[in-house]
Amino acid sequence: MRDVLEHAWADQGNIIIPAFAVGRSQELLYWFARQWDEWKMARWKIFLDSPMAMRVVDVYGRHERLFDEDAQAVWNGRPHPFKLPNLQLTPEVAQSQAINNIRGGAIIIAGSGMCNGGRVRHHLRQNLGRKQSHVMFVGYQARGTLGRRLVDGAETVRIFGEEIRVNAVRHTVGGLSAHAGQSGLMDWYGAIEGRPPVVLVHGEDDAREALAKALDKKLGASVSLARPEMQREV
Repeated sequence: MRDVLEHAWADQGNIIIPAFAVGRSQELLYWFARQWDEWKMARWKIFLDSPMAMRVVDVYGRHERLFDEDAQAVWNGRPHPFKLPNLQLTPEVAQSQAINNIRGGAIIIAGSGMCNGGRVRHHLRQNLGRKQSHVMFVGYQARGTLGRRLVDGAETVRIFGEEIRVNAVRHTVGGLSAHAGQSGLMDWYGAIEGRPPVVLVHGEDDAREALAKALDKKLGASVSLARPEMQREV
């Protein structure tokens, strides 16, 4: 993320971060606080433009005692992750719209994480056409979503009926995934007594097929892949 921040600052542009409201948005704020000095975060205007994410931030803030020692240490002498001095919460529509008057130096965290809805679409419409702008993807982008088209390098996209040429710089940042990998899922299933049948309902087909084969071969699991036409009681 540091490289993205430096690149965008040098370009005097904004950074748009499509983020899931629960978990991912708060994790971003945590890392901004954790790396406050190293990433020179004080120079940015940071906006959390997701009403649901704001409510979740409030919940997190009420339960600081549940954070682990590493997280507690972040705000020992550094800004609190959910009270960054340059963080602006924008619950009202007018506040969200006003962000688009800023042409550079802003980090805008908004949903939805895959860009198929939410306020992030408005920010993308305003920023995708500008070569100074940067879009940083920090989560999985499913096939068929606007986020996936951008990650795959689409030269133009349609937002609110408007065809927009993509001149912004796009980045994909790994390491923030909330999902277990194949080995983690295998370990989890292997610990279940009786090894019940498995129906894989989430993920792209190639990944689900690979997991199904691994479960069958290594653990003797009875595995099926959910399809749109499939009808099965669970």
